[in-house]
Amino acid sequence: MFRYVCPDFPDRRLISMDALKKKILAGKIDPVYFFSGPESYIKEELALLIKTAIFPSQDEASLNTTVLYGPDLSLGELASKACEYPMFTQRKLLIVRQFEKIRRTGSKEQQKHHEEKFAAYIADPAGFTVLVLDTDSADKKELDKTPFRELKNCRTDFPAIRYPDQFATERAKAAGWDFEPEALKLLVAYVQPSAREIAQEIDKIVLYAASKHTGNTIRATDIYDCVGISKTYNVFELEKALAERNMRLSSGISLMIMDREGHKEGLGNIVRYLTTFFMRLWKLSAPGVQQLPQGEIARLLGMYGKQEFFVRNYLGYMKKFSLTETESAIRALRETDAALKGLRPYPDEQFLLLRLMQDILG
Repeated sequence: MFRYVCPDFPDRRLISMDALKKKILAGKIDPVYFFSGPESYIKEELALLIKTAIFPSQDEASLNTTVLYGPDLSLGELASKACEYPMFTQRKLLIVRQFEKIRRTGSKEQQKHHEEKFAAYIADPAGFTVLVLDTDSADKKELDKTPFRELKNCRTDFPAIRYPDQFATERAKAAGWDFEPEALKLLVAYVQPSAREIAQEIDKIVLYAASKHTGNTIRATDIYDCVGISKTYNVFELEKALAERNMRLSSGISLMIMDREGHKEGLGNIVRYLTTFFMRLWKLSAPGVQQLPQGEIARLLGMYGKQEFFVRNYLGYMKKFSLTETESAIRALRETDAALKGLRPYPDEQFLLLRLMQDILG
């Protein structure tokens, strides 16, 4: 999921995030880290891991950790601050947020001087400073420009998570817990697909489950109770109603979801879930896919861990929708999504929902 460009190898080979964490926990701290990408929660966790690894106490960490912001300093000023000795400890931690917005002032000659000063520091960083540079920008064109290109061998990429179910499984496992298949499906359907949201929900669910039953398995009932999902009006009941091609029931369940979650947010969640649903049916329609082993089909559909259990459901759904109907449903979902984002006019969300159900099942 997250990839690290390791400075220890001249070919910049990529190692896993787990390997990077193990390296930090072993006390092998690099002098410069460049975190790039939108997944801020994981970046914050990794910065905290570095902080814990280099300081023996919280007092020393507080005294020698500085957080700066790109708009407040130039590259030359940053290099100067990195060269300042720490107070009463052997090392200091310097974190720069919004590094992509580093201040660029003065003449071209002055800016060039700042860039050269910064590049010289990166080439030969101070042994007493751990410098963490953080940017939300992950544009490859920008990363090839100064000052980012000087940091290419220090870069760790943090893209938005692509497979929330896989991330949730790994997160629960790290806490010593596992998911029932239905519980995992419920969680990823109703929690926003961000590392922060998933991690916070899992922390809450684990505390709740530990107080309710023995064993370290998260059950579907734990998700219903903690996330606040109706056991009658939810996207799984909607999925079943769609598979039965029951327009009245599908519309009714959808409207109840919207009443509970808010019309716009509820419809957005329905569109997101059904887009995944029909995209999986579309992938299954490719020649030879249905003859693959179940594990390979699961990976193709973006279903990991215990989500593989639901592959057989999708194979059954294939009999309910032709390829033409599936492609039509995907187009209708894209049109609805565009309307919700303000790109298409519409009277209200209920109208959008009923038109969507008509387009899918009419």
